[in-house]
Amino acid sequence: MTDHLRWGILGASNFARKTMVPALHGAQANRVVALATRSPEKAAPFAELVPDLRVEGSYEALLAAEDVDAIYVPLPNHLHVEWTVKALEAGKHVLCEKPMAMEAGDFDRLIAARDASNRLAAEAYMIVHHPQWHMVRDLLAQRALGRLGHVEVTFSFNNADPANIRNRPGMGGGGLRDIGVYAFGSVRYATGAEPETLEARLEMEQDFDTFAEVEAAFPGFSYHALVSTRLAARQRVVFHGTEGWMELTAPFNAGTYDQAELTLETEMNARSVHRFPAVNQYILQAEAFAASARSGTPYPWTLEMARGTQDMIDRAIACAP
Repeated sequence: MTDHLRWGILGASNFARKTMVPALHGAQANRVVALATRSPEKAAPFAELVPDLRVEGSYEALLAAEDVDAIYVPLPNHLHVEWTVKALEAGKHVLCEKPMAMEAGDFDRLIAARDASNRLAAEAYMIVHHPQWHMVRDLLAQRALGRLGHVEVTFSFNNADPANIRNRPGMGGGGLRDIGVYAFGSVRYATGAEPETLEARLEMEQDFDTFAEVEAAFPGFSYHALVSTRLAARQRVVFHGTEGWMELTAPFNAGTYDQAELTLETEMNARSVHRFPAVNQYILQAEAFAASARSGTPYPWTLEMARGTQDMIDRAIACAP
């Protein structure tokens, strides 16, 4: 066994180049060794990050490489299931970008492939590795807010570019799949609860949503979310209880949208602010993945957990006019 988890990158996406490869390269016990792309010119910026990077001309060649332990999949959404399964069948661990599937039922195939391969497969859901969300989960478990009564989530950014993959028909785009996964999954992770009912009002362009207002009833608390790819950038999460409230002002893109900050108020004149200026949640994700793949350490975001978020997305999309 090598000292590092050796990664292969399936495709030369901008997000992989700007965010994930630097994180994998900078994380302890991780090393990027290869990239597969059918466009060699796209490999040049990656080689600047990883000078000894090997470039494979096909995805199949990367999956067959003996010096690759794990595959990172940043392909378009509708290709995630296919290539995750192929990578698992090739004996590789897999970290796949969100949303990992197009429908909740697709997770049955992913789970079966994971179990048959005895490899780790996970959705790249980086927020569960950030200490601000660990704090939220702990405070709720301790009933620091009293009885939780309501959760309010906003996640939006303005992207009307028709060339962007999120705005191209047939590619599994839209706001709910792109960022609704955070608006839904974060609350499920923090509370450990699943919605009993869900309703949504959607605005659509062709086959993808650009605006979604979602209301749900969880056991013991109500939930409201606004998710849009046609409004100015904003993200907030508020947990409101009988004895206090807490707010996250950069809950999802911490360090990019803004500094991660959690404000907790439990009584009049008793407010505390917790900041996390130096945390890179992508590096933490890579280190947790490597630890789990190599030693079996429990991974905090399983396929079964990701399936629950996809079920919420499916139920919201089903409300489309």
